[in-house]
Formats: sequence, structure tokens, C-alpha cells
Amino acid sequence: MAQDLTGYHRALDLFEGLVAGVPRDGWDAPSPCARWSALDVAGHVTGGQHLVRALACGEPVPDVTEDPARFVPGDALAAWRAARAECAAALTPDALRRPVPVGALGELPLGDYLGGYVLEPLAHAWDLAVATGQPSRLDPGLVHHAFATAHLIAAPLRAAGHLAPALPAARGADEQTRLLAFLGRATDRHAVDERTADARTPGA
Repeated sequence: MAQDLTGYHRALDLFEGLVAGVPRDGWDAPSPCARWSALDVAGHVTGGQHLVRALACGEPVPDVTEDPARFVPGDALAAWRAARAECAAALTPDALRRPVPVGALGELPLGDYLGGYVLEPLAHAWDLAVATGQPSRLDPGLVHHAFATAHLIAAPLRAAGHLAPALPAARGADEQTRLLAFLGRATDRHAVDERTADARTPGA
């Protein structure tokens, strides 16, 4: 039976649309991830495609948080599309069955890992949208799925210093706002404008 990667591809499509929408002079803008620019966010998620390809091929995975802009030299959109195409080509049926390490969860088939991986491009899609003044409303279905993943992986990520503490969400907040607050991302205008003073660790 073919692995259903619909959500994974929808999340990548969302991120790609935002990369394509960054104005030429927008790449240096600060993002909600402290010490990261919009270009760093694009590089981190592009690096994630190299990471997934490495997992698919049984190769050592790259560090995608150290100097992430190195993954998008020159034309960021072209670099993203090239990395995505190379990754997609590596996701053969055999590769999707390959066990990969998932931290405290042990090992999962790569196809199952990619189901949870939706959280990564989705959260950073919001980061990139906010950094570059683009619409930041996310796909509600992906948000719901990603929120479930976030609850599973947040504790070890926070213990390792890769995810900020959760923030309170306003009573009656929608699921996107609650997800972002759980990930330590402030969504009110003042807090977003103060993002360069945020102590959040980049990456998650």
C-alpha cells in the first residue's frame, strides 16, 4: 500500500508559496526565531529537505540549524526547489519503509516520520510569513495534525533546548493561535514586533 504523504506535500507547497512571495529586499528581515533572518528560516527548511533525503538514503544527516542560510545560496527559491526535487526523488517505496531514529520515540519508518514532519515546514511557514509581511493564516487541517505531533515531541525538544517554553493562549483562541503559543511563538502584534529581543532558540 502506498504511503499517504498528502499532508507532507501540502505543507511543503505552503512553504514554497511563501518563499516565492518574499520580496527581493525582504530576505534580511528578522524572523520570530531569534537571531534568524527570513533567509535563515528558508535555509533551515531547505536544509530539512537535505536531511530527509539523507534519511531516505541512509546517509549522515546535515546540521540544519548552524548557519542555515548556507543551504540557500544565491536564489533562495531555486535552491529550495532543487532540494525539494532531490528529496522527492529519494522517497522511493523502499526508502519510505526504512527505519529512522526519532529521538525518544525510538525508530519509525521514514513514511511515518514524514507524517509528523509536517510540523516543521508548517511552523516555519508562519515564521517566514510574519518576517516578510505575507498572510500568515495556515491550513487548518495541517494545523490540527501538527498540533497532535507537537504534543508528542515537545518535551524532549524543550529538554534539549530546541524549543521555547509554551506561552499562554487567550481564552477562546483558534487552533492555529494555540499551536503557535504551544511552540513558544507570540502572535499578538506587539510581541511579534519585539521578536528580535526574543530569547527563543532557533530551529523549532
